[in-house]
Amino acid sequence: MSEATDEISTQAPLLFGRVMDGKGGARPIGWDEAQGWTPQSPDEVLWLHLRRDFAGTRLWLENELCMPEPTAELLTSDQTRPRAFREDDTLVATLRGINFNPGAEPEDMISMQLWSDGQRLITLRRAPMQTPREVMGMLDRGDGPLDAGGTITLLAELLITRMSQSIVDMNQVLDDLEEEDPEKDPEGMLKRISTIRRNCLSLKRHMAPQHEALEQISRDSPDWFEEEDRREIAESIARLRRYLDDIDISKESAVVLQDELRARSLASSEHATYMLTIVAGIFLPLSFLTGLLGINVGGMPGADNPEAFWVVVTACLAVFVTLIVVFRRLRWL
Repeated sequence: MSEATDEISTQAPLLFGRVMDGKGGARPIGWDEAQGWTPQSPDEVLWLHLRRDFAGTRLWLENELCMPEPTAELLTSDQTRPRAFREDDTLVATLRGINFNPGAEPEDMISMQLWSDGQRLITLRRAPMQTPREVMGMLDRGDGPLDAGGTITLLAELLITRMSQSIVDMNQVLDDLEEEDPEKDPEGMLKRISTIRRNCLSLKRHMAPQHEALEQISRDSPDWFEEEDRREIAESIARLRRYLDDIDISKESAVVLQDELRARSLASSEHATYMLTIVAGIFLPLSFLTGLLGINVGGMPGADNPEAFWVVVTACLAVFVTLIVVFRRLRWL
């Protein structure tokens, strides 16, 4: 189900809300009930997933959560470079993932901002995202995260895991290109390789800062972010590092394949030019000889001799054979 069809109210920024029970489950909560929410037990955590581009989102963050104005502005702005920092006892972060919406390209990235004080977790997005919905489904089934820290680590893990499919797809395209006949459609192959290189550069540019953001979460998160959550973040960091290495390998493979195709194309072009030069070198003396004999000037020898034509043909063949022998000895042929 898409987020657009599951919004609770068109008059509120809420996309969905859940109150986690600390046992892996959760119950739905509406926008009105979320106003002034207080936990009924120490294990309860409120999770609200909001539209950051809704007109009243920023004002609600400042008034309801007593959030500083710069923080509220950051969470609702389009400045989506991954980052994370601690603000008193709260954690603020911006994370990115692959955009799997219809019509999106692999290099298109989508961002999610989050804020949490341990008892409340606020996530915000502009374009639809699959990852929050997946975590919500786990909570509804009763096998979701237990607290705010676990939800944050799971969101980060799923965002990173979804990168793997794009990397696998790019590597598969490279493998297919390596098996194709380069003489069949060299221009089409070069175009596809250039697309892969652009995708790799875009993914690396967008995802490398996320590595720093996750390290900041692991290093400087508040006390309610448990040690187990830090270990999970460390695993996500290691996985992201492997994916970034895979992107580098894919980029280098694309460069090697592109250079090989260009070298083949250049060699083919040089060979054609070389053969044309040899042909011109062979026929230049013959063209000179036949042109000389073909001038319309009186006194040309053999003009009245009917056997002179065959003498000229024999001479041309002799010149042709001599040039072939000379070129072969010079290793031009």
